[in-house]
Amino acid sequence: MRYCDSPYWYRRRKTREVTIGDPARGGVVLGGDHPIVKQSMITCDTMDTAACVRQSLELVAVGCQLVRITAPTVKDAANLEHIVAELRRRDCWVPIVADIHFKPEAALEAARWVEKVRVNPGNYADSKKFAIKEYTEEQYAAELARLEERFVPLVRRCRELGRAMRIGTNHGSLSDRILNRYGDTPAGMVESALEFARLARGEGFDNFLFSMKASNPKVMIECYRLLVARLEALGSDWDYPIHLGVTEAGEGEDGRIKSAIGIGSLLCDGLGDTIRVSLTEDSPQEIPVCDELIGLTPGLTQAAEGEAADLGVGEWPFDPYSFARRRTVEIELAGGVRCGGEQPVRVVVTRGTWAQVAPKVAPGADVRPEAVYEELAICEVDPTGDWEVSDDKQLVTVRDGVRWPAIAAFRQLASRLRQLGRANPILLKDCLGLPASPMRPERALLRAAVTLGSLLADGIGDAILVRGEAGAGASLRLAYNLLQAVGCRSFKTDYVACPSCGRTLFNLQTVTARIKSRTEHLKGVKIAIMGCIVNGPGEMADADFGYVGGAPGKINLYVGKTPVKFNIPEVEAVDRLVDLIRERGKWVDATAAGEVLGG
Repeated sequence: MRYCDSPYWYRRRKTREVTIGDPARGGVVLGGDHPIVKQSMITCDTMDTAACVRQSLELVAVGCQLVRITAPTVKDAANLEHIVAELRRRDCWVPIVADIHFKPEAALEAARWVEKVRVNPGNYADSKKFAIKEYTEEQYAAELARLEERFVPLVRRCRELGRAMRIGTNHGSLSDRILNRYGDTPAGMVESALEFARLARGEGFDNFLFSMKASNPKVMIECYRLLVARLEALGSDWDYPIHLGVTEAGEGEDGRIKSAIGIGSLLCDGLGDTIRVSLTEDSPQEIPVCDELIGLTPGLTQAAEGEAADLGVGEWPFDPYSFARRRTVEIELAGGVRCGGEQPVRVVVTRGTWAQVAPKVAPGADVRPEAVYEELAICEVDPTGDWEVSDDKQLVTVRDGVRWPAIAAFRQLASRLRQLGRANPILLKDCLGLPASPMRPERALLRAAVTLGSLLADGIGDAILVRGEAGAGASLRLAYNLLQAVGCRSFKTDYVACPSCGRTLFNLQTVTARIKSRTEHLKGVKIAIMGCIVNGPGEMADADFGYVGGAPGKINLYVGKTPVKFNIPEVEAVDRLVDLIRERGKWVDATAAGEVLGG
């Protein structure tokens, strides 16, 4: 199976067109040759018509082309009529998407008023109690029949009213039936979506698209690649558009890095017809990040003029559907720091960065430069030409000035080493030469995250060098934050935080800041902060602890996917979370952590 024609050259995947609203009056068309569409979600109560209208207009003002609104109940879904009517009265024709979880009745009502309905196969008509059960073929077929009974009425309504649909599977929120047969795996996510798609197609309805979202960028990338490969295998009439997103990415630099790794990598693969960057920030902050990621893609995928025909040399250098780090030998990098083999991915800096940051690093600090680029014994090659390397214990990289894009060039390097039977460690660079002029910090951050994150998610790379970010301290921090986001290093607490919506039962931005202020020193601990039960426990995936809105003013606390404390008053909940972390043996005092981290 192949999800794209080649890992070395860019070609955007051809998809059918899906129409959302009236294109003559502000609607959009996804797929085909149309530009990638940017979308976001408002965060207020769906019953507050004025607030919903205001937030929708704010999103449209910054370039949002699809606005999603949650509809958790039939009552909320019915109020979409008033929200849409007021937007149209104000001459705003942006298509509105109803976000549905759990209640088919709400979906049927919402489809009367909005241009598109998003359903999550894991909780639309299926149970999710994390029950362990062996399904016979007859029982499985009976479950599918029940699914058809609940889902087909929505399909028929969307077909009759000219609506669009997104079949959006989320990692961690699969039904018990899928979990017991496939596990919480990319294969299970894809099959869950395909079940719904088959029912839609059986009713003659094709105006839909897919998504495969996860908070772990590596899992998200694997899921989308597997989905597209399965669609390609099913035939040319399964050419449905794709919505890209990393769910619960968080906020600030970490949220942008995670989103860039997942969304940016797939855009560079030629996948994706619409995107959403899910940040735990005010929704309008998401759209500029979408703009940057879309704008970066051409420069990260296009070879120098006249060379595109040569891209595609060599075998596939990685397994796109199951992460495995490329096998390399272990070598001495510098000053006792070892690289390759089972060693963590190392952080290399330029001599100028070393001079500025090394004197300020405390003894034993986790965030520190580990080698100087100009002082390494490194073999720099042009992977597009003829070259040899005689010794596995030689660090190799792509030399500056190569006319291929960095992602394609490093993939070709890995492929060529495999052909030669070599297991040399590879130093990755975020750019093949210093920029002519300093890049804006956000652009430098996103560019490095897409380039390095894409390769690391492929399993390629034993050390990284960030040069696009001009600031010495900022480039070092970016390197470590990127390695944490892609799962290669752990030097701080990892947070999974949803971006808020009308279902959210507390102020996510405020609470996230409060939790971080108490727990950000807990190296290696993963904490999920979820606004409601829809995003927890399932979508917390592999978090160690969860802080989940259970009711207005009440919080439930989780260990993994298991709820352990219920209905805690919000004013006490952060303290109780800290107590829970202590009880489970994961707590260290900030002072002790500071000594370990060199803080």
